[in-house]
Amino acid sequence: MAKKPVKITETILRDAHQSLVATRMRYEDMEPQLEALDKIGYNALEAWGGATFDTCLRFLGEDPWERLDKLKAHLKTPIQMLLRGQNLLGYNHYSNDVVKAFVKKASEHGVGVFRIFDALNDVQNLTVAIKAALECKEKPHVQGCLVYTISPYHTNETFVELAKKLEKMGVHSVCIKDMSGLLKPYVAEDLVKKLKAAVKVPIELHTHYTSGFGSMTYLKAIEAGVDIIDCALAPFACDTSQPCTETMIATLEGTVYDTGLSRQDLIPISKHFTEVKKRIIKEFNLKGYFDVNPSVLDFQIPGGMLSNLANQLKENGMEDKYQDLLDEMPRVRKDVGYPPLVTPSSQIVGTMATMNVMMGQRYKMVPKEFKDLARGKFGHAPLEVDKAFLHSIGVKDEEIITDCAVEDAKAATMAQFKEELTGKGYSNVSEEDILSYALFPQVAEEFFKAKGRM
Repeated sequence: MAKKPVKITETILRDAHQSLVATRMRYEDMEPQLEALDKIGYNALEAWGGATFDTCLRFLGEDPWERLDKLKAHLKTPIQMLLRGQNLLGYNHYSNDVVKAFVKKASEHGVGVFRIFDALNDVQNLTVAIKAALECKEKPHVQGCLVYTISPYHTNETFVELAKKLEKMGVHSVCIKDMSGLLKPYVAEDLVKKLKAAVKVPIELHTHYTSGFGSMTYLKAIEAGVDIIDCALAPFACDTSQPCTETMIATLEGTVYDTGLSRQDLIPISKHFTEVKKRIIKEFNLKGYFDVNPSVLDFQIPGGMLSNLANQLKENGMEDKYQDLLDEMPRVRKDVGYPPLVTPSSQIVGTMATMNVMMGQRYKMVPKEFKDLARGKFGHAPLEVDKAFLHSIGVKDEEIITDCAVEDAKAATMAQFKEELTGKGYSNVSEEDILSYALFPQVAEEFFKAKGRM
């Protein structure tokens, strides 16, 4: 048989620590092993985007743009970022002006792979970001995502149709983004075969180990022809993170799918990150591990969110409510049309479920963001939200949105954010700082003051 080497994208610098230790890894924890990681031969190193931008500003005292510059200085391997389409890295939709500026600036600072997704799989929310990335002069790799979920609406056929749309938009590859570990091995085999028959671009698979399917799902997907898999080094693998890099390399050794990567070269790198994990758990008083939970097939909470939810409950003395929260999540999700649970929909649904559990009464208080999700401000839900439910949470008929792009056009521009920031006493403001402020106004303002910029 002809060789079909599988490529690996390493997540140790982003999703792995987001999933297990609430995204608390600092740049100084990464730097000692960057050059070693660069020599391994990975397809890409996922190191930016997702929750890293927020966490750098909010908890770690780091400028995320400076972190990206430092990473790029040490790496020839493409740096991959996770980008939430019209949401960018925040929790709202931003104007096209801001989306274009962010993508352009991220590319200039070193992002080599843009993994772009929308929480609702609404291609309208992907259009501006994908086009902006394709037009960057640095010519980054642009990847579109199928956000994988299970519901009465979602089937392998609906995901294939989405992949066709992404390919027509010009993406260089398509990623099956299984953020909650819901993709079963034989379903993965069927999905990959159908995708390979329907589109010509490479297919990447990203999953989490939350359900226990992870490695089995990868193996069946590999046999079906998947081109790239996302893995995490052993200290930050499995649980709610990705399958283990070393294990997958060893599994495929000597087969037609042999990655060609050296497991032995990863041993000292993993030893370093073992110590990093211990320090982070101690410093931030984190759990650091999560049991495999097949019930994720019901509550569908993404790996990264589980670690943050557990930490938040612990901080608020509500650890005993954890299971109640997990039980409430699928009920809330059903009420708003079965959106895939990934940022920002996962946070919005999670917050609503938490409030329902805390108050002992469903929808006694309803946050604005939840109403926005229900009424269509973030895009079209897979299934139409019942009008009676919308009325029950205080949404009027005239507030229901059929085209979120109309709302996006009303969002603040770069010029408006600059004016707002300079009006608060910030002089010589950079475009990067304007973007940080646009995404996280209060957090960025506090960060700027702490750094003496305001």
